[in-house]
Amino acid sequence: MPNMNLHALGKAAVKNSVLIVMLLLIAMFSVTGTDFLTVRNLVNLVNQNTYFIIASVGLAFVMLGGGIDLSVGYQMSLVGVVVAMLMTLSHIPVPLAIAAGIVIGALLGLVSGLIVTKLNVFPLIATLGLSTVYQGISYQLTQARTFRQFPDSFRMISTGRFLGVHLDVYLAIIVVLVAAFILRKTYLGRHIFAVGGNADASRLSGIRVDFIKVLVYVVCGMLFAVATIDMISKSNTTSSSFGPGTEFTCMTAAIIGGISFKGGKGGMVGLVIGVFVLQILGNGMQLSNWGTYSQYIVKGLILVLAISLDGLELKPETIRPTAYKPSSSPASAAGEKAKEQK
Repeated sequence: MPNMNLHALGKAAVKNSVLIVMLLLIAMFSVTGTDFLTVRNLVNLVNQNTYFIIASVGLAFVMLGGGIDLSVGYQMSLVGVVVAMLMTLSHIPVPLAIAAGIVIGALLGLVSGLIVTKLNVFPLIATLGLSTVYQGISYQLTQARTFRQFPDSFRMISTGRFLGVHLDVYLAIIVVLVAAFILRKTYLGRHIFAVGGNADASRLSGIRVDFIKVLVYVVCGMLFAVATIDMISKSNTTSSSFGPGTEFTCMTAAIIGGISFKGGKGGMVGLVIGVFVLQILGNGMQLSNWGTYSQYIVKGLILVLAISLDGLELKPETIRPTAYKPSSSPASAAGEKAKEQK
């Protein structure tokens, strides 16, 4: 009985390992940083990372479908400057500027999905190349200018409150809940997991694999556009340098949260915890005076370690060869049966 209890306890610890790590980080930084465990800091920690959560959900769709998108950082850059230019230079109404940004994000995701599926380009290479294209377009549009002072109605996305909670917090919660429902309770979600787990088997079973792959890239582009809108609403400024680097933070958070780099495995709860593990780490190191550059080193090592552990977990088991036993021929079988009858 004690052994069974220990085994069950070990399984529970492994299953909730990310949550345990987050709690350990909170405990550690509560001791090393005097201002960490305060209501103000914890509230800021949530408010400042809503766009990371939204963006991570978008990238999670692509990863669950067996892909990766490294262009999303410069997608954010491009969407951000277009939305800013529409509001500040063209004076287009805020709702139309937001809608235009989301449509652009969907189109950029569509381009990534079509290149990966129709041209059969490896996702890492395709999206890395596209990121350079989007970078050039973004800087060409802005000519290195910075856009500031957005309309108050646009700023309400991040500064507005309902029942004392920022509106973009509700937005992040809605995005996570809708994503969790789609992935766990709909045929679309099951197809995404199936394609990410084994695309060839999914195709043989009748699933439209290419459609699913393109769709997850489109969803990713739309959610990164929403995250961009939230991000520039918070900062009240944007330029072509806003956005790049977000993709690595989101990818690290996703892998830490249990979403496999190879697809077909993961969930939204672990993803959100993964986001907060990274942000608690950064916030705690800052308050403990560890320095900004140390954060880069630690986050980079965490990314490498997380991908390595994910690869070890998915490594196929070695199949041991068994001794070959020739089956008896029909003639010999008949002779043995005749002997038994005698």
